[in-house]
Amino acid sequence: MKFQDYYAILGVPRSATQDEIKRAYRKLARKHHPDVSKDADAEARFKELGEAYAVLKDPEKRAAYDQVGQNWKAGQDFQPPPGWDAGFEFRGAGADDGLDASDFFEALFGRRARAEQHYRGPDRSHAHRGQDHHAKVLIDLEDAYHGAQRSISLRMPALDARGQLVLQSRTLDITIPKGIRAGQHLRLAGQGEPGLGGGPAGDLFLEIGFNPHPHYHVEGRDVFANLPLAPWEAALGCSLNLPTPEGPVQVTVPERSAAGRQLRLRGKGIPGKPAGDFYFVLAIVLPPALTDADKAAYRAFANAFHFDPRATPAPSRKVDPR
Repeated sequence: MKFQDYYAILGVPRSATQDEIKRAYRKLARKHHPDVSKDADAEARFKELGEAYAVLKDPEKRAAYDQVGQNWKAGQDFQPPPGWDAGFEFRGAGADDGLDASDFFEALFGRRARAEQHYRGPDRSHAHRGQDHHAKVLIDLEDAYHGAQRSISLRMPALDARGQLVLQSRTLDITIPKGIRAGQHLRLAGQGEPGLGGGPAGDLFLEIGFNPHPHYHVEGRDVFANLPLAPWEAALGCSLNLPTPEGPVQVTVPERSAAGRQLRLRGKGIPGKPAGDFYFVLAIVLPPALTDADKAAYRAFANAFHFDPRATPAPSRKVDPR
């Protein structure tokens, strides 16, 4: 997937106002409309313009696009970084009905755009409940194990008096309940859009994600950690005192353990009903052969076993990149 420079597609600078973006789109859309243009690529160009305008006309999508795209250039291979959209607060105004979007657009906005509903504005003659707001926030895995009180900062895209995009910030104190999973939502009543005509404020829904962790990765409620072992620990078995997000545990490694074996600690994953499990995934680590003594030890080891690791081909195994 290639990065798309929506500003370059519309021929406007990143500092362009919303009115400048609209004028540029209308001019180019008339020029490249398939019913008008005779160019062979008119339909593709028209589609490209529509997608660029769908993002840049929307302050919320534009702010998110600016955040993720500041270090990328058009045509570069691109994948959205994990958690790239965390901390953005949005109203969910304006779904992209009928947009024949590229894979690039879908990667950034697809799930959100499909979930959004058209917002035509409140009836100001009656009391009207404020819109609900949404945001994604990242928490530490340990907070899901124990629960926590945290302060979070959110950024809300808006337009200033000159039509320039700005980010308004606010900080909220939240309670993270024990056992929350990635993908779950916290509802903060009354923290969305203010109501009109005496109507109540909307709510704020926080989608939970986990910060990247140097030692663990999470799948649902289950938590995984790599456990490096020396060859003799795997061959002979051993007992180890090891850390987990819940605290240290005593783990017995059975003798003749192979790389990739998973040691399951039932109920030691993210708390819940039922709780998840915790898995240590075994990895065999060879001592380095740096000195003459090291190499002599390896030769003695080889002579003692006369072991051929290729005598019985092992089945292929999917390698976990983590």
